[in-house]
Amino acid sequence: MVKIRFFAMLKNKVGQEEVKLDVPENISLEKFKQILKKEFPAITEFLDKKSIMISVNQEFATKNTMIKDGDEVALLPPFSGG
Repeated sequence: MVKIRFFAMLKNKVGQEEVKLDVPENISLEKFKQILKKEFPAITEFLDKKSIMISVNQEFATKNTMIKDGDEVALLPPFSGG
């Protein structure tokens, strides 16, 4: 089971701040994104445009990141500051 945390506008789109989801063991970030699109269609456009930053266990994920049971995945929308 993977804990998924949604921040800012993503939390509003999904309607929850945190969910737990069963996913196959040791899946790639790209396969994980496909599962997210199916489970949470409201955020598909953000995932497709690659405007979401994804962290796994509080480290930014890359295309080579593998997701496994017990991981915490955070989805962060674009933000600006100054």
